[in-house]
Amino acid sequence: MDETRSGEAPPQVTVFLLDDHELLRRGVKDLLEAEPDLRVVGEAGTCAQALARVPALRPQVALLDVRLPDGDGVSVCRDLRDRMPDLACLMLTSFDDDDALLDAIMAGAAGYVLKQVKGADLVAAVRAVASGQSMLDPATTSRLMESLRHQQDGDADEALDRLTPREREILALIGDGLTNREIAHELYLSEKTVKNHISRLLAKLGVERRLQAAVLAAHAEDEHHPPHRR
Repeated sequence: MDETRSGEAPPQVTVFLLDDHELLRRGVKDLLEAEPDLRVVGEAGTCAQALARVPALRPQVALLDVRLPDGDGVSVCRDLRDRMPDLACLMLTSFDDDDALLDAIMAGAAGYVLKQVKGADLVAAVRAVASGQSMLDPATTSRLMESLRHQQDGDADEALDRLTPREREILALIGDGLTNREIAHELYLSEKTVKNHISRLLAKLGVERRLQAAVLAAHAEDEHHPPHRR
């Protein structure tokens, strides 16, 4: 990339790496830092390390492995975006896994790439998510969401009837892809109160994952067609 007319280097995109394989982290770091507009500001090999280091370093992009020894990158993505809504998370995995892709979508990830990706394509993906673009294929996302929705349609109405009006309101916002912090801001509640509501509504719906709740929210919207909220 060319320098600006003033002779100054172009602004750099700051990146954090999370992967439990040190050699892979080194390779990705070398690949990214060969580009004058990309700079790796930190790295971690576990979820706990990433959750401690990323908020302190404030990178623009977090490149997160999906499978880790002490958890998963999707949960890290969700937790980090609760604290840093502007962070762009790019999921990196060895497996073409529909469930992981759906979880990444609902966690607010900006992209999902396989570790077999070419170096130039990974660099392009980092630049894209840093600029606010999505690296998620809309057709794939739509297909996966529709498939999961069909799996749950049978019990959806009965499950939704168990919710209080406040829980339905929060469920709709989960379906819109909002983080806990964003839901708290929207409803003038504390994050702790939102988390408690979500725990109760998941139990009432008989689901364990936020993604499954979001699919039920989509079902409810299709059935009742409420006015657009935002």
